[in-house]
Amino acid sequence: MKFGAILQACRERAGLSQEEIAEKLHRSRSCISKLENDRKTLDVPTLIQWAEATQAKEVVVAFLYGMDGISMIQNVMSLLGG
Repeated sequence: MKFGAILQACRERAGLSQEEIAEKLHRSRSCISKLENDRKTLDVPTLIQWAEATQAKEVVVAFLYGMDGISMIQNVMSLLGG
């Protein structure tokens, strides 16, 4: 599953820039960009850290229960008011 758009939506909902989340996750901004553009594979520890940093644990739960990516993005964006 492609997670880039979901990661980006969670980060934006949390009001974090790529630089800010990179700092929280001890990653480079380039790494964050690659994850958000699906050019780098997302591993479980990073997914969990991302969920904690963006307060989006429901996204991890939705993924583990098999919710599709489009539904997750729609849910995250509805919380943004978009």
